[in-house]
Amino acid sequence: MLDDLPIPLDRTAAEPLSVQVADALRAAATDRVLRIGDRLPSSRALAQRLGVSRTVVAAAYDQLHAEGWLTGKHGSGTYLSTAPATAPTTPTIHHDTNPNADLLDLSPGAPCAEAVNSAAWRRAWRAAGDQAPETRKNRAGEPDFRAAVADHLLRHRGLAAGPGSVVLATAGASSAVAELAATLLRPGDTVAIENPGYLRAVGAFRAAGIEVLPIPVDADGLRVDLIPASVRAVYCTPAHQFPLGAMMPASRRVELIEFARTTGAFVIEDDYDGELRYDTAPLPLLASMAPDVVVHLGTTSKIIATTLGVGWLVARPDITDAVLTHRTHIGSSPSPAGQRVLSEFARHGDLARHLRRLRRVVPPRRALVVDELARHGLPVIGDDAGSHVVVELPDPAAERHAVDTARTRGVLLDGLARHHLAEPHHFGVAIGYTALTSADLARAMPIAAECLAQAVADRRR
Repeated sequence: MLDDLPIPLDRTAAEPLSVQVADALRAAATDRVLRIGDRLPSSRALAQRLGVSRTVVAAAYDQLHAEGWLTGKHGSGTYLSTAPATAPTTPTIHHDTNPNADLLDLSPGAPCAEAVNSAAWRRAWRAAGDQAPETRKNRAGEPDFRAAVADHLLRHRGLAAGPGSVVLATAGASSAVAELAATLLRPGDTVAIENPGYLRAVGAFRAAGIEVLPIPVDADGLRVDLIPASVRAVYCTPAHQFPLGAMMPASRRVELIEFARTTGAFVIEDDYDGELRYDTAPLPLLASMAPDVVVHLGTTSKIIATTLGVGWLVARPDITDAVLTHRTHIGSSPSPAGQRVLSEFARHGDLARHLRRLRRVVPPRRALVVDELARHGLPVIGDDAGSHVVVELPDPAAERHAVDTARTRGVLLDGLARHHLAEPHHFGVAIGYTALTSADLARAMPIAAECLAQAVADRRR
């Protein structure tokens, strides 16, 4: 009998004494102080030792009986009947540590948070929070969000979402690609995609069992003439090819649309930063030219903030119906929180003002980058648009040298080789100029330019 079993009691605590006794006995079993088959004191004896009423100990024993820790033998007493196979451990919380957190990050694909008007941002969040909690999921998206997106597309991208097309909310471009892969394609189908291209889209297709066929790009974007007629879909970024930065001209767009109509394939147009053009007005969206064969994807993560986690899909009704059916079957829907914030941000014109502000504040950033590179004899490729430029390097060794040297000096550069789906044939770096503050960008660029110039010089020796 374990009459000396330690059972500390705190009579000032909010927990009832019976709960404290049960917790102490449970812990004793967990810590191997008690073992299976050990006989516990009688409720009367334990109550007397602890200076509590017998009902306190009886309630603790009853609880442990119910949990399966104890068993009673008639005329013999109460015994421990269960013990854990291994002592439990405190759950470990894995923090998502970013190994690049201390670096000046010049990677592409980030929004210009510095351009967001803080007062408008707070106002949108407060207004969104004033709305009542929902009790049902709206799988198509919040009506106000869809209306705001339709207005945004008409005003800023020239896309009129009429009777022949429907706007759906999404959780972002990659999520939308995954939904399209699950609804419009079958495992084993082939999708043509730009090479180099957007690897997260590649990952979404492959996760659905879709074969991804890399298609080369040139100064006009995706080489449509190299796409085989057997593909079921084509994924591309025509407004600003990622990562090389080319804009697909009108002739190439017409060629792609004719290909889709002739072969029966559909085109997924990822307009990830199409609003950000600084030299001329953007060309019409593929979706405005051919809504019968084009699915248009957009996102807030490049033009406002990744915080919202929302985007949109515009397509024929039969395609959007298939996506909604898929969402119903698996129980998914885009989160309404970010949709509500975007709706409020757009409601009083703050979204339009933000885009105008972006077109004012981002070009000087681009000019700083281009000028610093030019000082070191490094030209850039890509159109005057988006949020990054590309510097080509002669070979993979030069790319690795530039990236590695910049890292040792506190600057993160994104090499082009990793964006290829097949054997790399473009080498260099993509330099983003929107993520950093203006001050940090001015600090990072001289270092980046020096490392790139040194890599070129070393390869010429």
